[in-house]
Amino acid sequence: MTNPKPRLAALISPERAKDVVDASTRTLLEERFEVVWAAAEHTVAAPAKQHAPATGGQAPAGGVPGINPAAVGELAAGADVLLTSWGTPRLGQELWADGSGPKVVAHAAGTVKNLLDPVVLEQGVGVFSAGPRIAWSVGEYCLGAMLTLARRLPRFDGAVRGGGWKQAEYRGHELRGAKVGIIGASSTARALITMLKPFGCDLAVYDPYLKEERAAQLGVRTATLDDAVSAPFLSIHVPNVPETKGMITRALIENLPDGAVVVNSSRGPAIDQQALLDHALDGRIYAALDVYDPEPPAFEEHVLKSQNLLLTPHIAGDTAEGHLALGGYVLRDAIKWLEDGTRGPGFVDPATWSIAA
Repeated sequence: MTNPKPRLAALISPERAKDVVDASTRTLLEERFEVVWAAAEHTVAAPAKQHAPATGGQAPAGGVPGINPAAVGELAAGADVLLTSWGTPRLGQELWADGSGPKVVAHAAGTVKNLLDPVVLEQGVGVFSAGPRIAWSVGEYCLGAMLTLARRLPRFDGAVRGGGWKQAEYRGHELRGAKVGIIGASSTARALITMLKPFGCDLAVYDPYLKEERAAQLGVRTATLDDAVSAPFLSIHVPNVPETKGMITRALIENLPDGAVVVNSSRGPAIDQQALLDHALDGRIYAALDVYDPEPPAFEEHVLKSQNLLLTPHIAGDTAEGHLALGGYVLRDAIKWLEDGTRGPGFVDPATWSIAA
């Protein structure tokens, strides 16, 4: 007699399933699990305005319906695994109240801090996040933003569109061999570090939790905050915790070298946004901002027209290929966890909850 398949409840709307579950993952699901899919009657309409971060958050993003909180109990009943994503409501501890709740939560999105209480992890539930997969998308964004601004492409684009041509007073710069300051050794930072390897950069990483041995493994050097922020290229990768709020101060921004390129794809409150704008609008530095404080920003026209700024709407982790890979990423981890307790790359460690994104 064969063992019954474990039961998996997909606490995601049909629309979200199309966004984060590709064809091969759907086949894997049907082969390995008894799957309970949410239907239209289990969903609620997306709010008119949403600003859920690309790296996490449970608000239905992009106009996609979310799951009705009242339907969670019905869908999750008897499930061994919960598949969640953007639009999944917060999972109450009552799902595990009788000691026989789901063994695994596989979150096909980023942060799980808005999804469940850390006490759930302490009960031995395996929780997995697709954050490391999203990190690759973010890393590509950061690299692209650095190169775009280093070569002053927005300015040259504006010149051609305005009927002009070459700008004699402007010449772009190379990333090759340059010092790059990286604030935070998070998964997004590690993705960027991998992408920067062919450029032969001096990678100076500030992270109070980064040990010398781990830095050597990554091929970077540890640095003080002052040292990292003195680089001509600066990329910020910190979690949204009280310790990081306002950590990039006006004084640090004033010490950036002329022509520096700053990329913030992590959290808006980590940087003194007004100070950064002041120096960019003066023409002294360049900045790519994908996150703001608050979101969305309400910038005046002169800010929006600045060719020293590259402004995007919190989409650094949002790519077509990346989203379709999220379901498979966490489900492979879930399967290994159920088989032999393996902590896959998406494992959310209770020991690092307080400093995680």
